[in-house]
Amino acid sequence: MDERESRLVEEVLRGNSEAFDPLVTPYRKLLLNMAYKLSRNWEDAKEISQETLLRAFRYLRSFDPERSFKTWLLQILMNVWRRSLARSVPAEKLQQVASPISSDNPLESRLQTETRSQIIACLEELSPREKEVFLLRDLEELNVRETARALGISSLSVRVRLSSARKKIRAKIEKDYPHLLESRR
Repeated sequence: MDERESRLVEEVLRGNSEAFDPLVTPYRKLLLNMAYKLSRNWEDAKEISQETLLRAFRYLRSFDPERSFKTWLLQILMNVWRRSLARSVPAEKLQQVASPISSDNPLESRLQTETRSQIIACLEELSPREKEVFLLRDLEELNVRETARALGISSLSVRVRLSSARKKIRAKIEKDYPHLLESRR
């Protein structure tokens, strides 16, 4: 944790609740985007990220300053998402990417949107546990140790789930979207 975050945490713990906003502002976009990648619904994502921030404020006293504040927030987000999954209706419909990619070239924009929706369809092949590991490791680029801490699991579990997730995604791409592999060659 950097010096600025450490100072802001101390201020909040001493009763200055206004110090919480500058503490979490750098992570708001990350939390919302991660919540969207997990829930695939902007309204749910807003709710999950808001609940994450509320819990972070409520449980700030339990934060270990030896850990990364970002990783701690992501751990809370994952717990909130898991709880929301337990309450959600099963067999939820697949939603396409909400925000279209802006491009001056309509054909390029359409192709990018199609590619993104195909990649998101590949994520649907994953179990919730594989999805959260894949998103944290491969999209948010956390290392194995940070991912393990964020999820409250061992580094070995991260590696096993990530390997399984990558195999499933690769199989789905090879089966349904081989053109995505061709574009990488």
